[in-house]
Amino acid sequence: MTSSAGAALNPGAVHGTDACEALYVCDQLTSFVGEPATDPALLRTLAAAGLAATGHVLPKAGWVSRVWVGDEYVVRLNTNGQFRDAYRHEAAVVSLLTGSEVPHARMLAHGDGPDGPWYVSERLPGQTLSEAWPAADSATRQAMIESLGVALRALHGVPVPADLLPPWLAGALAGNPWPAYHPPVVSAALQQVEAARRRPGHDSRLLADVADWLQERLGLFAADEPVLVHGDLHGSNVMVDQGRVTGLIDFAEALAQPADAELDTILRWCARAREYPPTPEEQGLDETTLTEVPGWLRGAYPELFEREHLRERLTFYDMYMELALYAHHPQPDVREVAQDRIARLLSGHSHLDGLVW
Repeated sequence: MTSSAGAALNPGAVHGTDACEALYVCDQLTSFVGEPATDPALLRTLAAAGLAATGHVLPKAGWVSRVWVGDEYVVRLNTNGQFRDAYRHEAAVVSLLTGSEVPHARMLAHGDGPDGPWYVSERLPGQTLSEAWPAADSATRQAMIESLGVALRALHGVPVPADLLPPWLAGALAGNPWPAYHPPVVSAALQQVEAARRRPGHDSRLLADVADWLQERLGLFAADEPVLVHGDLHGSNVMVDQGRVTGLIDFAEALAQPADAELDTILRWCARAREYPPTPEEQGLDETTLTEVPGWLRGAYPELFEREHLRERLTFYDMYMELALYAHHPQPDVREVAQDRIARLLSGHSHLDGLVW
């Protein structure tokens, strides 16, 4: 974890999980020098999945889970225990993608074992978008983002239950402890105000202003129809190869929300990429290299940007995210940064100020 408060607002670092990134942090290189599969926990998991412990695997660092990349599969083992049924939820979401045009990693098996919940998926070709980005030229970067736009349009067209929520998130919204960062849930926005009011030392005047601000804008979402939203789409959760997206990965936070809730996360990543390091040992991308991403994405998926009052809706999502941090995060310095950002949002400014689409 980095020491600055701004970087500390990275969802994965501050929460001990970014339920997607934390459960599947891999460098799926087209070739690698691994090691024999000898780890006892890995061997038990492979046996439970009905897979042979042959070939080589590459252990990878993650925010919470242990990860092994094999020649044909990726094994994730959640030893943290915080995220109830996260893999079960991901498996259910991936099953919704069967027969669709959404590029994704096919699930091979999942279950619970003595070492914790586990999930085995096929290995996708290529590497993450974040890993490919620095060395890619402008034409390749544009091609990757345009391919992402096509993948997102397909994702948002997949039929989805209107009440789809990760179980751990449903529990948090019902009053259980909050284990993780999560995407905005429009209907729960005012709930976060009440949660913040229960925290000692809160700024009551600020929260009164926030409550009024949210109330004034809830009508923007009244006519929305929810779609299948990935929920945490940024450079570490997109696999690419030869200038195209080979798969969206990590559906542990997928939920039914308005389509532009997806755009909220992508634009936050573009504006604050340093807050999204792929693993605890790595650095996030330089935001100045992502300035053209919104425009490229709009060119490939214009409908995502055509929502009436889009900027105001995106600001609402951003307010929800900062309010959730202010209400639930255990670290005082992170809550302080969130409070400052809330005040900035109330004054009409946000990370969107520097983005062009």
